[in-house]
This record gives sequence, C-alpha cells and structure tokens, in this order.
Amino acid sequence: MRLEEFNALDRPTAIEALRPCLDVPRWGEAIADGRPYGSTDELVEAAGVAASPLSPEEVEGALVHHPPIGRRPGGETAEARMSRGEQAGVDPADSAVTAALAAGNLAYEEKFGRVFLIRAAGRSASEILEVLGERLAHSSAEEDAIVAEQLREIAALRLKGLVTA
Repeated sequence: MRLEEFNALDRPTAIEALRPCLDVPRWGEAIADGRPYGSTDELVEAAGVAASPLSPEEVEGALVHHPPIGRRPGGETAEARMSRGEQAGVDPADSAVTAALAAGNLAYEEKFGRVFLIRAAGRSASEILEVLGERLAHSSAEEDAIVAEQLREIAALRLKGLVTA
C-alpha cells in the first residue's frame, strides 16, 4: 500500500496491517499512533525506535510466527508469504542444505529453547549455515541481543515491502 493509504487507515486497521512485520502489539500501536509519516524512511526510522528495545517477552511472542529456516510455511497468511519470499535463497530441493539446516535448527533449539532466527532475505543458504554455526557458540545473553536485532531488521524489510512511497 502507498504511504498515503497507510497514513489514512483507522488505528485498528493500521495495527493489524503492521502485525505481519513484527507481531509485538506495543510496537504496532506506537507506529500507528505516530502517523502521519512524511516518507517511508521516516516510517522505518520510527519503527526502529519503537522496537528498541524489545523485551524478552516481546521477542518470544514475535518468534511464534517465524518458521525454522529451511522450512517454508504453508498457507496464505501475510507472514507465510513474507517468510517464503525471505527464504528464497534456501533451495528446499537441496537435500544436503535441508539436512544441515534441520540439524543446526535442532541444535539451536536445544541450546536456546527457541527457533533460530536470522534475516534470511538477501542471504544464501551457505551464509545462513555459516552464521548458524557461529551463533551456536554464543551465550544466551549474546543470542538475546542478536535475535532482537534480527527481528528489527526483518520488521524494517517487511515494512518497506508493505508501505511504499
């Protein structure tokens, strides 16, 4: 939708439109309440400010809608469509990559108790696997900060796709 259309939405509709970008109610409310925006850059900047910081509870809630890397979600929800597009660099027909991602995802979930999250858009499968290996060596505190930043990056990309100039 165009920025002018987003600015003109009623508050509940605007909040609902933002939910697939980052499913954090406080964030969506802050972005909706900050309207009107003069440019998409201003909107994205406000989104970053509203998502800094994200509480641990907000991070956990937002992760619910993110499938493991390599497992593309079915369905036609906005989140599913966005996720499939973001994971375009991961070929589901490549059995070696699929197996490596499945093993890495499992190791990550066992260590950190949550899904491995990375901004996959623009990254190749080999790069994702490399980052996954590096992040498995992190502490929980290090990962908490990284996951929150990845959510902010994903939200910014999705917002740019949702609202155009």
